[in-house]
Parts: sequence; C-alpha cells; structure tokens
Amino acid sequence: MTELSFQLYSARNYPNQAEFLGKLAELGYKQVEGFGGLYADAAGLAATLKQNGLTMPTGHFGLDQLQDTASALKIVETLGIKRIYCPFIMPDQRTADDSGWVKLAETLAGLGEIFTREGYGFGWHNHDFEFVPTTSGRLPMDIILETAPAIEWECDVAWVVRGKADPIAWFDRYGGRISAVHVKDIAPAGQNADEDGWADVGHGVLDWNNLIGKVQAKTKAQYFVAEHDKPSDELRFASRSIATASKWK
Repeated sequence: MTELSFQLYSARNYPNQAEFLGKLAELGYKQVEGFGGLYADAAGLAATLKQNGLTMPTGHFGLDQLQDTASALKIVETLGIKRIYCPFIMPDQRTADDSGWVKLAETLAGLGEIFTREGYGFGWHNHDFEFVPTTSGRLPMDIILETAPAIEWECDVAWVVRGKADPIAWFDRYGGRISAVHVKDIAPAGQNADEDGWADVGHGVLDWNNLIGKVQAKTKAQYFVAEHDKPSDELRFASRSIATASKWK
C-alpha cells in the first residue's frame, strides 16, 4: 500500500482538532501534512501527534511565515517536518506578465537556499492559476521551476487538471523535481457543488488507480497527501480516501 498522508487543511472546520487527529489514527493514517493556521502552538500540536502515533513529515507555510525564517525553522524542528512547501499567493500578487512570477521564483530560490542549508526540502505547491499563460505566452509554473531550478515541487494533480493541463506530461518534464503529490479528486460535472466540485479520492473522475502508478514511475514523490478543499464531511473524506489508497501497491 502507498502510505497516504492527510492535509489537515481539509479538516480546518472540524470543531476539535485533537479529536480529529485521533480519528485519523483510528482509520489507519500514520502521517499528516500541516498548514500555516496550525502552528501557533507547535509544541502542543507535536504532543498531540505523538499521542496518536502520527508524524508530520511535510508542511505548508505561507510566504510571510517563510520570510520569518527563524520562526519557521523553530516550527519545523518542533514538529519534525522534513519538507516545506509554499502553497499559495493571493490573486492581487499574480501578474498578467512574467514579472511577478519571476520575482516570486527568485524569492522562493532564496528561501530554498536557507532551508536546504538547514537540511530541509523546500518547494512550491501548485493550484490552477500557474497554468494560465502570461502575456508572453509562458506558463507561471514553468517560470517558477526554471527561475528557481533547485526548489522542489509538491504537485497537486487535481489542480493541474483544473488548470486544463495534462499531469502526466508535467510528470515527464519535471518528475525529478516532484517530491510529493496531493492526492485529490474532482467530482463529475455538476455534482458536489456544495463541495466546490471536489470529490473523495476514488469517487471522482480522476483515475487514481492508474495515476498513482504514473506518479511512482515518473516522479520522485515520497509523500502522497490526501486533500479535499471543502468536504461537507471530513471523516467521510478521510475514510473513503484511505480505503481507496489501501488497494494501491
């Protein structure tokens, strides 16, 4: 079985985070992925993870958090995070031309030098907006990876598809840079509108039983992170997704 991690952003609205971590452990999860809103009490979170037999090998950090590098390093050390991914920039930070993307990539490259020097993996996590051409015709995803050639990529496969791109073609081009993937599914057209059109893994239109083999063959991904951006039932999503992954080699 491919070890499935769980992006805790998927359960950000669950009323009791400690209780939810216990339920993840009961379902068979061993790993989780953190996000910026969880790190205020890193020591307390680390203790809760340990109580439930969970580790947090990967974590998302916003640009502002990353630029306070001393604090970020303390958090990753406390939580045992091995790979750090910057996950997002706001719409007003996205430029129509290449300039903003080059600037972002240069910032990421500089941060990557700091964190890799300290022994951590560092990379970018995509959404769909990186696959919208700039005025030059280049794709922001290419600009980021070409301008910051040493950083890694956590490939969110479903967002690549929503960006009208072929994930396997991107695996072929940048598989050596992909150190983690987000395992996410898309509902059939017109379904799950209350969940922004996302689906539990294995219950949407993406052929994950085939895709997981492509990921394993074409990338260097070490972490496979289940995520749903807006589940109406977090435990349903967690349960059905790990059941799907249990069938993978």
